[in-house]
Amino acid sequence: MNIQKNWDLLKENDADIYNAIIGEEEREAKGVELIPSENYTYPEVFAANGSILTNKYAEGYPGRRYYGGQTYTDIVESLAIERAKKLFNCEHANVQPLSGSPMNQAVYFAFLKPGDTVLAMDLSHGGHLTHGAPVSHMGKIFNFVRYKTNPDESGKIDFDELMKMAKEHKPKIVMCGYTSYPRDYDYADFKKVADEVGAMTFADVAHIGGLIAAGVMRNPFDYGFDVVSTTTHKSLRGPRAGMIMCKKEFSAAIDKSVFPGLQGGPHMNTIAGIAVALGKALQPEFKEYGKQVLKNAKILVKILMDNGAKLVTNGTDNHMMVMNTVKSFGIDGRVAEETLDKISITVNKQIIPDDANPPLRPSGVRLGTPAATTRGMKEEEMEKIGKWIVEALKNYQDESRLADLKKEVEELFVKFPVPGI
Repeated sequence: MNIQKNWDLLKENDADIYNAIIGEEEREAKGVELIPSENYTYPEVFAANGSILTNKYAEGYPGRRYYGGQTYTDIVESLAIERAKKLFNCEHANVQPLSGSPMNQAVYFAFLKPGDTVLAMDLSHGGHLTHGAPVSHMGKIFNFVRYKTNPDESGKIDFDELMKMAKEHKPKIVMCGYTSYPRDYDYADFKKVADEVGAMTFADVAHIGGLIAAGVMRNPFDYGFDVVSTTTHKSLRGPRAGMIMCKKEFSAAIDKSVFPGLQGGPHMNTIAGIAVALGKALQPEFKEYGKQVLKNAKILVKILMDNGAKLVTNGTDNHMMVMNTVKSFGIDGRVAEETLDKISITVNKQIIPDDANPPLRPSGVRLGTPAATTRGMKEEEMEKIGKWIVEALKNYQDESRLADLKKEVEELFVKFPVPGI
């Protein structure tokens, strides 16, 4: 493939789109992404994701497709499956889910009937929309009973209370997983609760999939979990997609739920990108990357807290932290997000446990270290970033000071190139 020729054609024939892409390249290069669900993928993933595999319909699974011409698609998908199984020490993997939401929907539809009960984490306490938030379609189809974290500073889960809830509501699935919970999960305790009421165990590890693959965070399969889902574009550094892994006894139900139950033809170019990312994650360098992500998070937490920031759960066990900006600096999360945008540090506004503020003006922001770590930043850079964040939020109305901070930020970040650009 002549990649440069393709870019030249895009520039010539659709300058608006071309310029927007170039603009995004420049934005990413000058600043840093601290949104914990974002990362910078590998150049090799760009190549696979933009490859000729985009052209191919491949409904079905390797060796049993509904279209001809599948010689190379079968190779690609089989490699992705085998690499996933090896990385996560699981018996079966489905790499076709188009993203995080459909992967979780496929799990629900594989094992539940409308109205069945799932015990899952409350959205404001760290759960995801697909974990049964009332505004989601899944929350309308199934009966989600939502558990919360303790109100004390630790933010831990009360498993005695969780056991009471399970015995009362008799869920078909006990689910753990998060989108803004800065702790690791006690999978053995979740398994104990599920076994007590005869429920399946399901972990959504979308945020920490790469950290589990790197061996620096616990693996639910080591604790007997039945099903695990993860996205591939966060800490795994792959393309935007999802995977479902499970015990062999559940493989047929999962595969049928993904296709033909929920989706049609898989995106083979994306599956190629998944295979590439999983291959990278099998290398020794990826373990070091995972360790550095956690080191960087610990340093960033320390700097923020030492400078007056109030963090949900009072720290972190993983790659992310949630800052209560109202308590810390007297501003809501939207103002904090917009302020940090002005100095080229990208975070996202975030609800906090039982937030009294609306979702678009929540009481906090969410930060994470995978993307900065990908660019080679370490403890020294995290200290600077933490101090810049505090300085900006304390001076959110001082445009002159923010302009000066922006220059300092961009002078540092250009020394750490974004992979692939």
